[in-house]
Amino acid sequence: MMIARPLSIFIGTLLLAACSIPTRLNIPTIAITAHPKYKLLLILIDGLRADALEHGQAPQLARLASDGVHALWMTPSYPALTLPNAYTLITGLRPDHHGIVHNTMEDPLLGAFESESQEAISDGRWWGGEPIWVSAEHAGIHSATFLWPGSEASIAGTRPSRWYAYNKHISADTQITQALRWLNERGPDAPRLVILRFEQVNTAGNSFGPDSPQYAAAVHMIDSAIGRLIDSLRQHGKLTDTDVIVVSDQGIAPIPGDHAVPLERIVQLSDVHVVSDGQVLGITPLPGHESKVEAMLLGAHATYDCWRKQALPTRWHYGTHPRIPNIVCQMHEGWNALSAAQITKRHPLQMGGSSGFDPMLPSMRAIFLANGPSFMPNLLLNPINNVDVYPLLTRLLGIAMAPNDGNPRALLQALRSSNTANGYTYSKRDALH
Repeated sequence: MMIARPLSIFIGTLLLAACSIPTRLNIPTIAITAHPKYKLLLILIDGLRADALEHGQAPQLARLASDGVHALWMTPSYPALTLPNAYTLITGLRPDHHGIVHNTMEDPLLGAFESESQEAISDGRWWGGEPIWVSAEHAGIHSATFLWPGSEASIAGTRPSRWYAYNKHISADTQITQALRWLNERGPDAPRLVILRFEQVNTAGNSFGPDSPQYAAAVHMIDSAIGRLIDSLRQHGKLTDTDVIVVSDQGIAPIPGDHAVPLERIVQLSDVHVVSDGQVLGITPLPGHESKVEAMLLGAHATYDCWRKQALPTRWHYGTHPRIPNIVCQMHEGWNALSAAQITKRHPLQMGGSSGFDPMLPSMRAIFLANGPSFMPNLLLNPINNVDVYPLLTRLLGIAMAPNDGNPRALLQALRSSNTANGYTYSKRDALH
């Protein structure tokens, strides 16, 4: 575990962050009337589909949802991938604005970014916007994070008060035990904001598909772990002063083993630089090959569609950030795009899965549920967008919002009072959306 200390802000970091901040912002006026008292626990289950609750795979989460607030589903941002959406959830910015535009990307100043690179994920210059733990720390609220993307980096010179470096071998039980320690702490240095991320469900879904017994077992394991956490809080009388929010970044779709298109069949690789493959392809034509590559790629194809970055569907809110390659190809649901060498290593009969498809597809739908003293009981919400979670988090903590793309009014109905939460009173003069 690391204890963070404020660091100086580098000019280069500010310049990179500035280019990723939207020009139209939602910054509600907040009138503070009392000191907040509730702790806030935010849990991300990577790759959990919204329909998992309907299928009876997660009885503990279903109970938490039925007693509190539950959205029919939450729509992820584009691209529907782990790192972009995990960071959107805690900044309220779409990937096009916070700069984590893919799990794999490139920056003209910083070089290559891959989710497996410890050097990249701990470099704050990649992470634009202001995550909720930075907002909280700047307001004097201590935060603690476990495996959330971005939390290992110094962002705007700030880290969470407590954080853990990424380790894929950390068990769910270890996270639950540490979360309970944090939530049971008292005193001026105790964290009020605790943030956890579980990736076991996504790992099983990618390897075996969302309809596999392995995926169901991973869902059951994380559901049981969260159930133990909630039961412990209840037994120690902590649920009366702890708000709990459980989300996923996006769902996951099945991919048959033989549904892989070789990149060599999509484009002449000697004419391009492929930044990312998989479900969302990022392709940059090499100088002098632009017309040839565009003629080959742009438009609709049998298993994918391609656009210039400036011409992507407007509903995706994607295409302006300089880290997005010149051409983006979106695979159709259930299809993968990999090099021929990668495909030869795969078993054609092995069912797998992936996120990264159109966010509007049912398979990509994420979960949102909330329970605690600030939330209404037994409330079912219409579908929500994941950019609206960050404004809710700031309301629960009673702190001012950083610039974001969310609608600050979207989740007011989830609170016991649309005007007050956690001892704070909020002005209705929200910025125009």
